Amino acid sequence: MKSIIPDYLDEALAQVASDASGHLADYIPELAAANPERLAAVFATTDGRLYGAGDVDTAFTIQSISKPFAYAMALDDAGFDAVLAKVGVEPSGEAFNEISLERDTGRPRNPMINAGAITVHALVGSPQLTPAERVARVVDGLSAFAGRRLEVDEATCVSEMQNAHRNLAIAHMLRSHGILTEDPTVVVDGYIRQCSVQVTARDLAMMAATLANGGVNPLTGDQVVGARVVRQVLSVMATCGMYDTAGDWATQVGIPAKSGVAGGLIGALPGQVGIATFSPRLDPHGNSVRGISLFERFSSDMGMHVMEVPATTRTVIRSNRASGSGPDATRVFELQGGIRFAGAERIVREVVDTAPTEPRLAFDLAMVSSIDDVARRMLREVVYRLRSEGHHVEIADPESVMGDRVRA
Repeated sequence: MKSIIPDYLDEALAQVASDASGHLADYIPELAAANPERLAAVFATTDGRLYGAGDVDTAFTIQSISKPFAYAMALDDAGFDAVLAKVGVEPSGEAFNEISLERDTGRPRNPMINAGAITVHALVGSPQLTPAERVARVVDGLSAFAGRRLEVDEATCVSEMQNAHRNLAIAHMLRSHGILTEDPTVVVDGYIRQCSVQVTARDLAMMAATLANGGVNPLTGDQVVGARVVRQVLSVMATCGMYDTAGDWATQVGIPAKSGVAGGLIGALPGQVGIATFSPRLDPHGNSVRGISLFERFSSDMGMHVMEVPATTRTVIRSNRASGSGPDATRVFELQGGIRFAGAERIVREVVDTAPTEPRLAFDLAMVSSIDDVARRMLREVVYRLRSEGHHVEIADPESVMGDRVRA
């Protein structure tokens, strides 16, 4: 049987194909020469399956979509304290190329606007790196997210550097505040090379899926960045990734996202999927017109809004049953699904309300797909307390979702 997902993507592209509103990014000559009719959409699952439609293999430059990934690298390389000392996390409410700095500190308000992204570029790698080595680290990192080797488009790099007056002004302002400590022109040159890395919609979907997968690339299995870094990056994407339309995006679409002026747009839905679209015409905010329409449809059709969380607290307990009698009597709590705090609380309540009198208790985790740290600690405490009350407690955990074995 043919998968229904490519057919759905074909239908979605057909729905938006006639929309010719918006304009190319004509302030960069190389981008102004793009074919405005290009259109693509790709889903990448967290286990590495790709579904695409349209111009999925057309190469274009990553532009501002590089920002969350460079931010992840900086957090991983320099540490949270060093990065947060120089770049904030508050939405600016302003266009991406505004000189948006905090009055008291001179910090850029967030890493998704140009001021923050230029600063972040300078924080990637160790302080001892040369500018060329830093660019190499960025390209290597972007490649690790994509799962294949990426390269800089030199023509776009030259075109952008010749028209980088505003970014140079931002960098000099950052230097005057002591946020940048290097030559502003050299930092901007490196940042533009970062933005000039060539990708396809397939690459972007896999990069987004790596974020959705806790920093593990679904194709290569490599842990590109840590889970704590991913949480920070996705949080900033959710609040700042769509610039001065971030509030509308968060309420209407609800997928952590980032756009680029070459027409790319990515979204990462934690634990589920990475999404990428490509359509070069932009709205006044610098976001892809048809890309936004596609994401709105995806979110509506498939319930992808991050706040649309299905109820789990009533379904984690598959059954609560007793068998046998006397000293052989056993009560079995059969659990299922993914268990987080709310689910663990439901299990605790079930045990307390049951007040088991059977000498033997068992927790069957065979149908549990995952347990987060807080739920794991809560379940271990339940086991400890039941054992301290004299029950013999067994854990059936064939997939080792509890991690270390719960000892008697």
